[in-house]
Amino acid sequence: MLDLFRKRPDRWVTRVAIAFASITLLLVINRYFSFYSTYDQGIFNQVYWNSSHGRFFQSSLSSQLSTNVVHGGEVPDVAYHRLGQHFTPALLIWLPLYVLFPSPLTLSVLQVGLVTAAGLVLYRLARCHLEAGQAAAIATSFYAANAIIGPTIGNFHDSCQIPLFVFLLLLGLERRWWWLYGSMAIVIPWVREDSGVILFSLGAYLMVSRRHPWLGLGLCGYALTYMLVLTNWGMPQFSSDVSKRFMLERFGQYTQNDEASTLEIIGGMVSNPLLLLKELVTPVNKTVRYLLGQWLPFALVPAIAPAAWLAAGFPLLKLLIAKGESVLAINIRYAMTIVPGLAYGTILWWSNHPQLFKSLRLRRFWALCIGLSLFFTLTSNPNRTLSFLIPDAINPTVYVTLPEQWRHAAHVRKILRKIPPEASVSAMTQLVPQLSNRRELVRFPYALQVRNDAGNIVAVDYAAADLWQLKRYAIAFGTDRDILRTAVDWTDQMLSDGRYGLIAAEDGVLLMQAKASSDPAALSHWQAFRTGISADFIKKT
Repeated sequence: MLDLFRKRPDRWVTRVAIAFASITLLLVINRYFSFYSTYDQGIFNQVYWNSSHGRFFQSSLSSQLSTNVVHGGEVPDVAYHRLGQHFTPALLIWLPLYVLFPSPLTLSVLQVGLVTAAGLVLYRLARCHLEAGQAAAIATSFYAANAIIGPTIGNFHDSCQIPLFVFLLLLGLERRWWWLYGSMAIVIPWVREDSGVILFSLGAYLMVSRRHPWLGLGLCGYALTYMLVLTNWGMPQFSSDVSKRFMLERFGQYTQNDEASTLEIIGGMVSNPLLLLKELVTPVNKTVRYLLGQWLPFALVPAIAPAAWLAAGFPLLKLLIAKGESVLAINIRYAMTIVPGLAYGTILWWSNHPQLFKSLRLRRFWALCIGLSLFFTLTSNPNRTLSFLIPDAINPTVYVTLPEQWRHAAHVRKILRKIPPEASVSAMTQLVPQLSNRRELVRFPYALQVRNDAGNIVAVDYAAADLWQLKRYAIAFGTDRDILRTAVDWTDQMLSDGRYGLIAAEDGVLLMQAKASSDPAALSHWQAFRTGISADFIKKT
């Protein structure tokens, strides 16, 4: 395969980019229309939908995740500004596109486009140092990386902008296109409040390598100042989520307080070096697997490339010293932020060892690494996007075929069409994205009320649940089993106390309306479906 890089590298990269875009686009389209997209897709779509109507960065879905709701027991608020959770002004760059095509699917298409473009820019960046064949190999490694494919075919996320922006910044640096370098240096921290860590790492490389020490110092100074001012002063103007929730969820092990600023967390790390070292290397097996997964598509070169350690070091450090299951998950958005530094470090390593690429054995090894990366990505079924190809579980077996997905999706769409566009809704997580072009939306079964624009707390007009999907996965996954139990209990309670009536039910999909009388056929379906759920799933714990 790598010999093709040497013969027709430009054509090869174009074909790989087209293949990547085509396959990932088909996967995200199927994911959306088969109702495998989940809550985060709905959050970003609602943020864009509200922003397109002049209510910038407001989201009732984000409000449900805020500390006021999670810890304070308040009702989700439609006027809640998401900028208190994540400061993401760079999203406005793509708002005109969303205004033209106001759909959650637009965001998935945008994500595929941004990542595909990033690979093409990476090829041009690599050509600044390498001959075309080596540059094509690095671009192919990027497209084959688990940390790129997995997040791309999942829910839309703000980090999908990072690879393109970072590669453009580095291309501007290499070509001395200072307008490009400067604009990307400004924009990268706007992607998300912690994106400055990436910029800081690149600045550290420029200083340590002595290539551009003053530029590096400027990047570090700008990134550090931006992050500290933003997280300690700017974001708290919108909400207290940074200090009361997100800092504690990721770095609460470094403080004994009930809330903590970024400065306090940094102080806790400095005063507890042994704890910091422990967090850095544990759990050892997960850390090693994660690093190998990041290095593999680049033929393990980043492991021995000093520039890769510097350019990706600080965002990688941020993940290693944090807590939580998701920080070392290679199929979600955090992993994507590590790849640009690894790719750039790989480019620089090959530029210092140009003769090694002539080795047929080494090129075959690189091809093997790319193949293994694709294999491990496929078999990991990232974000359940490949559930129609790969079983989600073997013992017990959980496998949903493509015809099953689409057959069930037809029932879901039929039910959701009964909900008026302006109605307030509480919806189960896989139904949230396709209902998120509205002002008042919360997640079922955890909320049935919302604070509206008048400041009044009101019950939602409709509640929608898809228990079929939960039932399929509950036999093997504890999280789905717990949600199923909760949803069944809430549905029984809502119907029994008369607050809501069951007006439609098909294939385990339920639609309840406030103060409505239940439809006899829908009730009959619900009773039959409920009886079919194993007692183990709905038993009280």
